[in-house]
Amino acid sequence: MHRNRITTAAVTGAALTLLFAGPVRADAAAAVLTTGSPAGPAVAAGDTISAGLATGTQGLFATAPGGSNGMKCNASNFSAVVSNNPTAPGGATLGSALAVSNCTVTGVPGVTGVNSVTINNQPYATTVASNGTVTVTGTAARPISATLVLRSLLGTVTCNFVANGNTISGTASNTDNSITFVDQQFNKSSGPAACVPNGYFTAKYTPVRNSAAAPVFVN
Repeated sequence: MHRNRITTAAVTGAALTLLFAGPVRADAAAAVLTTGSPAGPAVAAGDTISAGLATGTQGLFATAPGGSNGMKCNASNFSAVVSNNPTAPGGATLGSALAVSNCTVTGVPGVTGVNSVTINNQPYATTVASNGTVTVTGTAARPISATLVLRSLLGTVTCNFVANGNTISGTASNTDNSITFVDQQFNKSSGPAACVPNGYFTAKYTPVRNSAAAPVFVN
């Protein structure tokens, strides 16, 4: 009888524990941006994610969609500070910046080299959606723009370009933790005839990592 009283008390205690603990729940839903794996911890607001060019590739500012002539840059970096990273599905918001350097020009008549490339008005408002779409948007006062200082047969020329529709779009992939932009159109806003009328930006950045060097995934 003594043993039965102990067993009954133990069972009752366990039942009360389960009652107050609540039902067993599945793991909490992942955030749009996580680190280490798709089910990993959320990228924290205020953290920086970044990546350089994929190995063996260049950033290209081509004179035509899918073209190979234009400005080619051997160094480029994409970085962004996360401001909001909600539960998936949804869209994480960031402020992004782009840097390019070590650039040359091929196939542009009269242009012999690149002195500098400046991406203006950064950071830009950026959204990374659960489906992998990366959207970078400027404003009327601070458009997505680039200033190219080039060497030409007639001397130094300055070319200014603005993103078509004041936005560029890319795709994030969990396969290699990359962000890829393809043929994103820029239109000449000022500059002499040596500046091409339009440029088409293509680049792949990988691996995208957070400030702790952990790979970033999109959910």
